[in-house]
Amino acid sequence: MDDEIISMNIRIEGEVQGVGFREFATREANSRGLKGWVRNRADETVEIVACGLRSDVEAFITACIAGPRGSRVTACNLEPAELPTNLGFTRRPSV
Repeated sequence: MDDEIISMNIRIEGEVQGVGFREFATREANSRGLKGWVRNRADETVEIVACGLRSDVEAFITACIAGPRGSRVTACNLEPAELPTNLGFTRRPSV
């Protein structure tokens, strides 16, 4: 169902750090009204939690697979996630 609320942990692999991926993800998520966060990880991946209507989260994931100019996504790993407690979509410190 498109009106179902889902929350996904999204791990993006490839050339995704140093190319504006977090800003891109934040802009894409906010344009869809998603809740969640994005951060760089020490293993050179980008981790995202996105929560919202299934259709919006799926469109967000598709956008992340395409990525911003200069990125090259080689894998996108998805797992269900706990609903985020923050309002809106934020950028978290790298871990």
